[in-house]
Amino acid sequence: MGYSNPQDIIGKQFRQWGKEGTVIGVVKDFNYLSLHRKIEPLALRLEPSSSRYLTVNLQNVNQQTVARIGKLWAELAPHRPFLYSFLDDNFNRQYEADYNFRRLFTAFSSLALFIACLGLLGLVTYTAQQRTKEIGVRKVLGASIYNLVLLLSSDFIRLLVIALCIATPLSWIAMNKWLDNFAYHIEPKWWMFAFAGFTAVLIALVTVSFQTFKAAKANPVDSLRDE
Repeated sequence: MGYSNPQDIIGKQFRQWGKEGTVIGVVKDFNYLSLHRKIEPLALRLEPSSSRYLTVNLQNVNQQTVARIGKLWAELAPHRPFLYSFLDDNFNRQYEADYNFRRLFTAFSSLALFIACLGLLGLVTYTAQQRTKEIGVRKVLGASIYNLVLLLSSDFIRLLVIALCIATPLSWIAMNKWLDNFAYHIEPKWWMFAFAGFTAVLIALVTVSFQTFKAAKANPVDSLRDE
């Protein structure tokens, strides 16, 4: 309204939508819309004669309380139906699309991770079968199970690190693009991506180690005799 000091407007006349009144107070800015939008100017008019809504602060919500309020409403405004909603439900509806997006994203990400682990397990199994003779020879020559597991896992871990180097900047860009939809949002931190990368490496290690440990522990006599 052009006032640098909120106290200066108190007591002044204010005109809006063809109606005029006196400013009796100024409140701090607050989000009356979702966090997708910035705080915009808001005028709160006190007009009891034209009020259509009643806000009730309840400590314990139950059907009996709602029924009593409905009965009182019917006595005060019998010409209007008793329609009610809870404030927390109204807030949640503002972010319903975001909740649905989170559920879908989580479901498809979990499915993609599961399929990737199955593919990785199949690739490790195939590689171990192809290198059966090599594993047997190395074991006869004194290679430990740890060395064999490290040998079979190193190639896959190297590929995983390369994939993380590609995925991390792309994820950073995608996350910032999505957060731009909110006027108020957090800033992505490096540890978020580090934690995600560590989790991915851990899952891959568990998947790879299961089959490589099994191949490394096999009796080398059997593999060399079969060859």
